Amino acid sequence: MLAKRISELPAGSKWIFEPKWDGFRALVFRDGNEIFIQSRDEKSLNRYFPELLEPLRTQLSERCVLDGEIVVARGGSLDFEALQLRIHPAASRVRLLSQQIPASVVFFDLLCHGDRDLRNEPFQLRRKELESLLGSATPPIHLTPATSELEIASDWFRRFEGAGLDGVMAKPVSDSYQPDKRVMFKVKHERDCDCVVAGFRWHKRGTGTAVGSLLLGLYDGEEALQHVGVCASFTEEKRRQLVEYLAPYRPGALTHHPWKRWAEQEETSGEAGRRMPGVQSRWSQGKDLSWEPLRPELVVQVAYEHMQGTRFRHMAQFRRWRTDKQPRDCTYAQLEVVPPLELMTIFSTGR
Repeated sequence: MLAKRISELPAGSKWIFEPKWDGFRALVFRDGNEIFIQSRDEKSLNRYFPELLEPLRTQLSERCVLDGEIVVARGGSLDFEALQLRIHPAASRVRLLSQQIPASVVFFDLLCHGDRDLRNEPFQLRRKELESLLGSATPPIHLTPATSELEIASDWFRRFEGAGLDGVMAKPVSDSYQPDKRVMFKVKHERDCDCVVAGFRWHKRGTGTAVGSLLLGLYDGEEALQHVGVCASFTEEKRRQLVEYLAPYRPGALTHHPWKRWAEQEETSGEAGRRMPGVQSRWSQGKDLSWEPLRPELVVQVAYEHMQGTRFRHMAQFRRWRTDKQPRDCTYAQLEVVPPLELMTIFSTGR
């Protein structure tokens, strides 16, 4: 079941609110000794998280299906970049990472218990049975906090971001579980930031005629331009317009480009095309990540949700061009710093 984004938490008595976890969504099936952890695209995650199998086998009911999120917590906060490292093809590496950066699973719905299919039951009942099932759960198994009080949910929205959570979910108390439908709601954090446009990628169906995404940069304390993410989700018309708009900034762009050394290393190594600076996500395998440099003279204002380390956690959204701002003024100093909240206030035993 999916969620639709809204701008603010809904009022009234027909909602149950939960923190929005930032991890890998998963369904967990137990049937006797068999455990199956299923990803959003219906693939098995068992081999990537072996440390979860025995706790799930010993703490869940003999036969059940639960909906939840796999997360990695480090340093008092969720760490999505560390979680991504867990998806590795080498079994030896998976075993090592399961010890170095072990995962946890946070459950927020119960779809089946014993022989009972609960998907047509109201969420309020499913939540009550989930609480009964996980009332004595111990790490790495967790039950997500929940409240029907808008004031408490609003407080979570303000405070929990420092622990790496995405926002707050609002779930109708009387709704059934409806796969592939956006009947839940989510409220997420969003802020504005002015970034340097240092390059772009062609759209996958429009090389030479349509821009797919803009590569964004911010200057750090040593005045080096760091890649912080991409801006995309343009209309078809906007993609074509961007080709013409960016054209004056393409000639000679690589000559004095701040990412020139990185690009030259890629060319020397024999890889086709210039690759985006920074570590590539394993989720991007098979995608064309080649990019075209631009002279770093353009400034764009984008909307972003939150930072993951030194980069935007999610894709940024285009807001407007900032022709009134100098690229050198686009620094990390403009970003809002959210005080960290000790994750154990949420991840306490049995909660």
